[in-house]
Amino acid sequence: MFAGGPSDEAAARPLRHVAIIMDGNGRWAKERGVPRLEGHQQGVEAARRAVETARDLGLSHITLYSFSTENWNRPDWEVRHLMGLLRRFFEEDLAKLAEEGVRVRILGDRRTLPDGLGKLVEDAEARTRQNTGQTLQIAFNYGGRDEIVRAAAKLARQAAGGELDPEAIDEAALTGALDTSDAPDPDLVIRTSGEQRISNFLLWQAAYAEFVFLDCYWPDFGREEFLDAVDQYRRRERRYGGRREAEEAG
Repeated sequence: MFAGGPSDEAAARPLRHVAIIMDGNGRWAKERGVPRLEGHQQGVEAARRAVETARDLGLSHITLYSFSTENWNRPDWEVRHLMGLLRRFFEEDLAKLAEEGVRVRILGDRRTLPDGLGKLVEDAEARTRQNTGQTLQIAFNYGGRDEIVRAAAKLARQAAGGELDPEAIDEAALTGALDTSDAPDPDLVIRTSGEQRISNFLLWQAAYAEFVFLDCYWPDFGREEFLDAVDQYRRRERRYGGRREAEEAG
C-alpha cells in the first residue's frame, strides 16, 4: 500500500472491469433464521445495487458470478429456485437495462440449461447486442476450467478442419475462443462472505487482476462496500511482473 493514500498516477488509472463472486446468501439467511431462498432473493437486490453502482463509477464492464458448474450439486429445489431467479431477471430487469443502453451477456455452458432458459438467454443477448453503454456479464452455469476446455475444443475443431494452423495457437487465439472474447480482463475481482478463494471463476482472465475479499455476506453488499473495494484497488501498485521505479533506481 502507498503510505498516505494512492499516488496521483494510481488515482488516475482507469478502472474498466470489476468482477464479483457473490457469496454468502445461505449464511446470511441462516444467521437471520429465514429460509435460504430469502437469502437468494436478497442477493438479487444486492446484484441490482452493484450494477447501479458500477454504472455510477463509469465502468465499461461488470461481471457477476451467479451460478457455477458445481452448483448443480445443490438440492433440486434450490437449483430450481436459482433458475427461476434468472428467468425473473429477464422478465423484470431486461427491459430497463436495454433502455439504459446496457449490453447483457451470459457466460457459461448453455448446452445443459433447462428447456426454455437457453432461448431466453439468446433473446436477451440479441435484444441488447447493439447497446454501447455498460456491459453486464452474468456467469451462469459457468466454471473457469470448463470455459478453458470448451475454448480448447473449439480451437481443436478449427485446426482439424483446416481453418487454423495449430502452430498459430497462442494466448490471443485462446483468449478469442473464451466466453469473454470481446471483453477486457477484469481489473478487480471482489468476493464477499470472508472466503479467500476464487472458486473456478475467470481463471484465465483474472491472471493479473487485483483481489479484494470482504467479510460481509452478499445480501449486505451495497454502494459503500463497492466503493471500499474500489478504494483498496486504487491504493495498490500494479506492476504486472515488473518492479517499482524505486527498486529499479536502487
